[in-house]
Amino acid sequence: MNLSPVVIAIPMYFILMALEMIVLRFQKHPGYRLNDAITNINCGVISQVTGVFIKILSIGIYTWIFQNFSIFTVPNNVWTFLLLFFLYDFCYYWAHRMSHEINLFWGGHVVHHSSEEYNLSVALRQSSTQTIWTFFFYFPLAILGFDPVMLVLASGLNLLYQFWIHTEVIGKMGFLEKFMNTPSHHRVHHGRNPKYIDKNHGGTFILFDKWFGTFQEEEETPTYGITTPVRSWNPFWVNLAHYATMKEEIKQIRSFPDKLKYLFNKPGWLPAYLGGYRAPKEIEADYQKFETVVPSTMNWYIFVQYILLLVLTGFFLFQVEQFDWFTKTAISLLIIWTTVSFSGIFEKRKWYFPQEFLRVLVFSLSIYTLFEINISQAFLLSILGVYTFASFFWLWKNQKLTSEIPKVSL
Repeated sequence: MNLSPVVIAIPMYFILMALEMIVLRFQKHPGYRLNDAITNINCGVISQVTGVFIKILSIGIYTWIFQNFSIFTVPNNVWTFLLLFFLYDFCYYWAHRMSHEINLFWGGHVVHHSSEEYNLSVALRQSSTQTIWTFFFYFPLAILGFDPVMLVLASGLNLLYQFWIHTEVIGKMGFLEKFMNTPSHHRVHHGRNPKYIDKNHGGTFILFDKWFGTFQEEEETPTYGITTPVRSWNPFWVNLAHYATMKEEIKQIRSFPDKLKYLFNKPGWLPAYLGGYRAPKEIEADYQKFETVVPSTMNWYIFVQYILLLVLTGFFLFQVEQFDWFTKTAISLLIIWTTVSFSGIFEKRKWYFPQEFLRVLVFSLSIYTLFEINISQAFLLSILGVYTFASFFWLWKNQKLTSEIPKVSL
């Protein structure tokens, strides 16, 4: 069983999101949009399933450095873990800060900032490529002699802490604001207002921002998102959009040294002959959030299918060590396909219905293959038959209605 704190806490994430929705309703705050929230969680789902493969690289190299180059042997106890937790957050601060200040690294982090809302679901909007650009920031901890198992635990708890600060429900928190990262501090970090950009990078503690000059107090309410909105509900495209922009821009750069500068300078940098650095601008007076209108019947379809996807994802993440590599890869691809499929209806894509019929069929066959040994075949076939027929019927009844959906902005 996967004992990662992040995976174990999955049920609690959804309980807290439900409580936040209730509080926001009492506060008469819109708070959540179904398409945005599902996209946020989908990014987290893809991040977790791809992380099954990427973490082998990051933890594997950390372990190799620990075993061959550690200066000390740090014992595992409460006090050394507390020290590790603090030092981990120090490394996290620099990894996070560089993810904002280096264009290539920003490609791995921009995913988390691309939602135009700010609620607990945004905490789950994680990148599938960020680990590639940041895992080496923690190598000093291996050289100091901190056990890889303790590092994984510290990493998980650090990420868990950051979940609850993604909310507008909680205001300022008095004394804690002086040294801890809080919802107020992190709202600043997610703001696209020029005064808020590249501020408050700490994970658990805000001390490092105050020490190294990147702290900003929350003043006016932030406008959330990124300076060039991604304008898509497709989690796969959300992960690739910045890299696609980089590919097009780097083609226009003439010299190899300038291409390197483009990769490693701040996001927005271009050579002088292409206009130079593009500084963040004030929020446009006519700014509107990206939105699309979907019939309630299809919202319910996506919601029901999404619950089934989350059950499969949870089962996969908890039992991942029991699967061989072929099964891991197959389930991962099915999960990613499903998350992309849901974006098709939100964005009124022509390919949505034909491929969704196929996806439902593949989903049913996959569930049958996974559980045929543990569950009565007659019962399993009955359940999957009802699911497949109901899904096909629902899609057929709503196909024309969905094709007439207009895109709108808020």
